[in-house]
Amino acid sequence: MSDLLRMTGMYSGMDTQSIVTQLVEARSKKVDTLKNEQTKLEWKQNVWQDLNSKIYSLYSGTLSKLRLTSAYSKKSTVSSDTTKATIVASDSAVNGTQTLKINHLAKSGYLTGAELAKKKKTETDEDGNETVKEVDWTGDDKLSEMNSALVGKTINITVGQGEDAKLTGIEITNDMTISGFVNKLKEAGVNASFDEENQRFFISSTKTGKANEFELSAGKVGENTSVLSVLGLDATVKDSGCTRIKAQDAEIELNGATFTSDSNTFSVNGLTINALGETDGEISVVTSTDYEGVYDTIKDFISEYNELIVEMDKLYNADSARDYDVLSDEEKESMTDDEIEKWEDKIKGSLLRKDGNLSSVMNALKSTMMEGFYLNNLTDKEKESMSEAEIEKWYADNGKKRYLSDFGIKTKNYFDCEENEHYAYHIDGDEDDEYSSTNQDKLKAAIAADPEGTAEFFASLCKKLYSKLDETMGETTTYSSIYKVYNDKQLKKDYDNYTKKIKEAEQELSDYEDKWYDKFAAMEVALSKLQSNSSAVTSMLGM
Repeated sequence: MSDLLRMTGMYSGMDTQSIVTQLVEARSKKVDTLKNEQTKLEWKQNVWQDLNSKIYSLYSGTLSKLRLTSAYSKKSTVSSDTTKATIVASDSAVNGTQTLKINHLAKSGYLTGAELAKKKKTETDEDGNETVKEVDWTGDDKLSEMNSALVGKTINITVGQGEDAKLTGIEITNDMTISGFVNKLKEAGVNASFDEENQRFFISSTKTGKANEFELSAGKVGENTSVLSVLGLDATVKDSGCTRIKAQDAEIELNGATFTSDSNTFSVNGLTINALGETDGEISVVTSTDYEGVYDTIKDFISEYNELIVEMDKLYNADSARDYDVLSDEEKESMTDDEIEKWEDKIKGSLLRKDGNLSSVMNALKSTMMEGFYLNNLTDKEKESMSEAEIEKWYADNGKKRYLSDFGIKTKNYFDCEENEHYAYHIDGDEDDEYSSTNQDKLKAAIAADPEGTAEFFASLCKKLYSKLDETMGETTTYSSIYKVYNDKQLKKDYDNYTKKIKEAEQELSDYEDKWYDKFAAMEVALSKLQSNSSAVTSMLGM
């Protein structure tokens, strides 16, 4: 429809555009409603994605790790002299006191070059008189200026030992500068520099230990002078001023057994020993169970669970936002950013209200947290040779079922709870929890009295939680992929359907507008003809 024909009636004097707008208002609202519903669906996808990410983090991170009893085998180790050694114990380290001697520290190989003789430089004054002046070498000076016989000579550098050794030949060319020579040394696998202030080369191995040692070798320039000597790098000549420190392996004795390493770090029987200095005698290393570490592991798990279950409860029990529609651009113009954010958050917070998928996940987690688990569990191998009845009888006779409450971990009394926190757990004696901080600390007592049993209970609990989420997040024909607790495929399908419906509704709206504009255009044409005929008649009658 031409824009010209959509203009206000020229002959009727009617505001055609306003009239048509009123006539098509119902269809226009249908388009707006569909767009609003699609926007809400997009927000719902985002809410689910964010929540699913947190659920997956609990599943793949905390629960995956804590379903194994080894996750609760925290150890701490104390050295009697931390200036000589620092020690970290892994979960496999054995409790007890051990003896440690540090005989040698690992060292890199070092070569400090002799001070180079100053070079002579001829200068001419304004009167043409020549003078000879001694000056220092710089990195831009050529090696051939030290001794022209160096040109064509090769310096061999070997880095490493045995089969892993790397041999590099550095040929001295006529235009090779000191800086260029230093770069060649670095490319060969050592640290190298030239100190212009002290006029010396400094070379060292890049790592400690004999396995990373380096050696220099070269021929002679003349009968009695070596290539290395000219460069101040010949440590075999006494009083040359060149010094050499050989690389060295570190050596320790742990409980009388000797261990060597090309670094100052040793890994022995669950201990990581970082040697800092040689000892005159033995120092003690005491390894014990880190009860605080085990406690913090369990506390962190409970905190993460609480944060997730409270958020899920808020989303599920949110107030209805039925009376809140997505704001139009015109409506936003009259509101502040804060007002807009609060309005939209009200809608977003209600999108999972009474959601079935959310309810399923919540119930799976809440019911598992209330379950009891047997301690002294049978191994899988033992169960293979037993019937279900025998397993059940064994547990009845030998097993001891325990619950979170036995460890002083409970939910609040229903009437003491704040909204949406009925399923959050509190640890008795937790100094960070005002509600339970004054209660007897059963968890720490259990860890100290029975660390293995405590580990077994929480491993069983986390294993069951992991299994429940694994079932929920398993691959199905409904969801697009595994690791989803909601029907993302259906949400995507619904979103695409809205796109299709919006397109169809917009086309219907456009067609309906055109229909009315066509009618008004026909009326304008008729009025135009009528006015033209009326003018003709008037003219004929001489009026």
